[in-house]
Amino acid sequence: MQQHVPAPTTESSALPSPEPATGPTEPGGNSGGGRRPWPVPSGPPDAGLLTLLLAAGLWFYALPRIGFREMGDYGLLDRLPVTYHLSLLVLTAGFVLSLRRAGTAPWWPAAHCAALLFALKAPPAMLYDAVRYPWASKHDAVVDTLLANGELRPGAALSGNMSAYDQWPGFFTLDAGLVRAFGVESAAAYANWAPIVLGLLTMPVLVLIYRTFCQDWRLVWTAVWIFQLANWVGQDYFAPQGLAYLLHLAVIAVVLRHFVRPGSAGRLRDRTFLDPAAAPVPPPTGNRQRAVCVVILAPLIAAVNATHQLTPVMLCVCLFALSLTRRYRNYGLLAVAALLMLAWNLTMGRPLFVETLSTLKESIGELTQNSRAGYAGELTGPGPELAGTANVLMVLAVAALAGAALVLRRRLVRSALPLLLVSAAPVPLFAVNDYGGEMLFRVYLFGLPGAAFFAAAALVPAAATIRRGRARALRRTAAAVALPAVLLVLLAGFLPSYYGKEKMYYTPPEETALVTRTLDNAPDGSLILSTSGSFPQALHRYDRLEHWFFAEQELPENERMLKDPARYLADGIPPGTRTYVILTRTQDVYTAGEGLLPAGGFETLRTKLSASPLFQTVESHAYGVVLEYRPAARGTTTR
Repeated sequence: MQQHVPAPTTESSALPSPEPATGPTEPGGNSGGGRRPWPVPSGPPDAGLLTLLLAAGLWFYALPRIGFREMGDYGLLDRLPVTYHLSLLVLTAGFVLSLRRAGTAPWWPAAHCAALLFALKAPPAMLYDAVRYPWASKHDAVVDTLLANGELRPGAALSGNMSAYDQWPGFFTLDAGLVRAFGVESAAAYANWAPIVLGLLTMPVLVLIYRTFCQDWRLVWTAVWIFQLANWVGQDYFAPQGLAYLLHLAVIAVVLRHFVRPGSAGRLRDRTFLDPAAAPVPPPTGNRQRAVCVVILAPLIAAVNATHQLTPVMLCVCLFALSLTRRYRNYGLLAVAALLMLAWNLTMGRPLFVETLSTLKESIGELTQNSRAGYAGELTGPGPELAGTANVLMVLAVAALAGAALVLRRRLVRSALPLLLVSAAPVPLFAVNDYGGEMLFRVYLFGLPGAAFFAAAALVPAAATIRRGRARALRRTAAAVALPAVLLVLLAGFLPSYYGKEKMYYTPPEETALVTRTLDNAPDGSLILSTSGSFPQALHRYDRLEHWFFAEQELPENERMLKDPARYLADGIPPGTRTYVILTRTQDVYTAGEGLLPAGGFETLRTKLSASPLFQTVESHAYGVVLEYRPAARGTTTR
């Protein structure tokens, strides 16, 4: 560990110094450890405003020129104009410059972080004339059904695996209230804004967590910036996971700040043993104070349990990891969280909980299977393949940066050990279940806040650790180059990770209208067949219709199905059931991109079914076809 030498006040470093020390600074002071206040470099007071205005101007100029209606193999990537990329570059430069005054004006990097969130994720919200993500329209259907029925039916066997939404209804009941309060027709009116709203609500919670361990505003806002760039997994859309994740982080933030046991900090209360950027350990709390906090947190934890199936498990795992430390060895809150989760699973969530328990014996220990992504795990096509590669590289980049901090900032890691444990706690869940091909993304998501913090620590070293002379100059140069360079690399990785598969996520209104019209006209009890459920309105009227997503299986089985799809489907249709087949453009893109069907397989399927006497065409358009099953023709040979 290098000797800590205060930076001279006659010049500023390329990376700005943190805010002045708040404790005593005279030699021998217990809090200051003999340190002098850090110098705060001066800079143009309106530089942050200028970069924000310039970035905004470029972004709004680019917005109407984003050709989202003509997306090709690379999704939205090759439809983003040069001015859009320039706006992101200006925003990044402005953020790096704003860090120079972060100690005295932290609102400038905060404003840039908020602008980055908007710049990255607002285009679909402002441009699209349809709900982004087919799964978001499924959640909209749940809200519509809840408003129409006025009741929950957790024990009902609903088609399309929809029963779980009545068993964990927190998100949907909240949105049903919002739909009534806003006076809109459905949640689809605001669904595309979910990433922006949830992102803005998450930012102050992250800051609260990071400030628990760090008093350097440069590091805090750099961690928030990295979190936004690394949050490409798309779990902040209109879905229960986004809300539950926000509540989860809020619980963790309260625990980290208000559950410190008396006498547990030890040497961490002495600044001579801390990293210069480390924050003092929060004041200890007594049993009565912690009991009050448990009472306050219990409704929040109950809300997590009412909203999502997996997040309560993640919360319990994180609280258990914290209980392994002397600082947070409080079993009361862990017991309350576990009991609330168990109570919900044995009452409202009992059907799915029992079903999940029955499958655990097959999934426990299957690390390869549990870490798969999606149904097939074989992305095909230029855009999806690029997105998959970018996903992997982004994970490796964040992990490498965080790993570097474990070596370079050992004193900071020592004081921020609880955050490290919280980040690593979800990883063992790989050994338990695959969560429908989603466990890989969820583990990454829940580990991201801590990973972003330590990645930032590797890029924003404490100024007081820089020696004088040549070594100091080299460190200044390396820091000045590394921070903007890494942020640009992460920005370059975010775009394909988030927008590389956008062709799957945007659906023309004509296709949505076709599906809605067909399902509205289908008699109650009809069976709806489609290759997958990943298309808008796929589960419209799900409480009155049955569904079979016949291609959501392994590729070899689908290849056998394509040899005679008409007979394959006819053999799976119960006798006397009114049946419709809906094949749309979005299904074509999804089954090809996710590797569910071979190249040209969807067109083969559409052609053979349309030509078969077992199925009669009801509607046929360039964006989709609707067929009705005619069982009277079962004995006829297909063409």
